[in-house]
Amino acid sequence: MTRQFSVIIERDGDGVYIATVPALPGCHTQAGSLDELTARIKEAIELCLEVEGEDCGRLDFIGIQQVSLPV
Repeated sequence: MTRQFSVIIERDGDGVYIATVPALPGCHTQAGSLDELTARIKEAIELCLEVEGEDCGRLDFIGIQQVSLPV
């Protein structure tokens, strides 16, 4: 059986890539390259599922929205 997870990828000011899995609260990782990030997020997902169980409180990813505020 294969499960798919949406992953949000961002890059900070130092060029470090950060991955977050919205469906698994607390499931995050970071790396210096996208290839390394992909390997690490797969491992992080496996660990989150192992700790929380296969029936963890899964959320459905809907989308990303940008919000503008005056500064």
